[in-house]
Amino acid sequence: MGAVRTKTIKKASRVLIEKYYPRLTLDFQVNKRICDEVAVISSKRLRNKIAGYTTHLMRRIQRGPVRGISFKLQEEERERKDNYVPDVSALQVSSVDVDAHTKGLIKSLGFGDLAMTVASNQPHGAFDRRRKGGMRPTRGGAQGGAKRTGAPRSGPRPPRTAAPAPKA
Repeated sequence: MGAVRTKTIKKASRVLIEKYYPRLTLDFQVNKRICDEVAVISSKRLRNKIAGYTTHLMRRIQRGPVRGISFKLQEEERERKDNYVPDVSALQVSSVDVDAHTKGLIKSLGFGDLAMTVASNQPHGAFDRRRKGGMRPTRGGAQGGAKRTGAPRSGPRPPRTAAPAPKA
C-alpha cells in the first residue's frame, strides 16, 4: 500500500519544487537536507514526508510534465514545443496513389482535379484473416487453440445428483 499524504505535504512539496528545482535531485537524502536548509519544518517526521514526496514528484517530472507544478525550465520546454514549425507540411502531398475504383469515387465527389496516380489492384501483401493475439486456450481448457468438436468426451460422464431440497 502507498503512503497516505496530506494536503500540507503535497502543497509544501509543490512549492519546494517550483522554487528550488535546480537544487533538488532524485535522491531522498539530498532532498531532505535541502528541506532543512530552505524551510522551517516543525518536526522530523513531517520533513521526511515532504522530502519523500518531493523525491517522488522529481521522478515523475523526469518522465514528463506534472499537473500542478510549473517551473521555468518546464515552461520554456512547453513553449518550444508549441512554437515548433516543421520544414515540410505533413498535409502537403504532391500526388496520391489510389486504385481505379477509388479514383472514380473521388471524381464523382467533385475532387477530380487532385493529383492522383492509379496503382495496380494487387494488394501489397497477402491479407491474413486469422485472429491476432496468438493461440489462446478454448473454453474447454485445451491448450494451443484446439477446436472443440461435437465428439463425446473421453470416458463416461459422471452421474447427475439431485440437489438437496431447501430446508424450511
